[in-house]
Amino acid sequence: MNAMKLSMNQATCLEKSSLEKDLELCEKYGYDMIEPRTMDGIPNYLKNHTIDELAAWFKSHKVKPLAFNTLCFFNNRTPEDYQKVLQELRQMCEWGKKIGCKTIITVPTVDLKKVTRQEIHKSAVKCLKEMGEIAAEYGMRISVEFIGHPAASINTFGEAWSVIEDVDMDNVGITLDCFHFHGMGSKLEDLAKADGKKIFIVHLNDTEDFPIGSLLDEDRVWPGDGCIDLDAIFQTLKKIGWQEDVVSLELFRPEYYKMDPEDVYRIGKEKSEAVIKRNF
Repeated sequence: MNAMKLSMNQATCLEKSSLEKDLELCEKYGYDMIEPRTMDGIPNYLKNHTIDELAAWFKSHKVKPLAFNTLCFFNNRTPEDYQKVLQELRQMCEWGKKIGCKTIITVPTVDLKKVTRQEIHKSAVKCLKEMGEIAAEYGMRISVEFIGHPAASINTFGEAWSVIEDVDMDNVGITLDCFHFHGMGSKLEDLAKADGKKIFIVHLNDTEDFPIGSLLDEDRVWPGDGCIDLDAIFQTLKKIGWQEDVVSLELFRPEYYKMDPEDVYRIGKEKSEAVIKRNF
């Protein structure tokens, strides 16, 4: 495995930053990559810039794009809503082709009203096959991020992995967010049975020790400051042949939003590197 790189997810400085500032801070504090947000980061950037300017920035700087975050709620949608998802997917693929971003993270639908697990699985497989084909036209990958909360339709690693197995496409894999892995009690045994080559993105974070099933994004804390056995997750990833050489810091903690982004980037680097150095 090559030396582990560190990426910053734009969500970590949501309130006091912008894509321009995040890029500058990534460079200043020695992050290798960034996950641009497609809900706000890129649209806000495009109010004053073009996608070609962003492409030029990435070409002339060391920092590179890791993945677009996020294509929301793809499964068990109405036909009209699903068509909007596919439109968004194509837009991200166009952007990705321009700026050299090869991966799109997508999350499962939340707050479905009483839908069976079989229906969720069937819809997810069908949608991801179609989404994977569209992404392949652009040389892109789709990475499914299960959400560790009872309201999410796919909320454990095991469920997500069974979907990925049935989709069975080289460019459709999983985003493993450590917080979400812990959030609904995903099992290391399930991770140990998976194919590491299909884990495209890893989000690094930690959490306060609330009961399984009650955790919210705001409970995330710096890596190493919480209760998640991060070392066990990373050692398992290594055993199953995980091949990506980057982890991405993703936190949604309101008190971190209030901090100076400079401090968030500086502390985030220190805390992340401590976990990385122990494991790689």
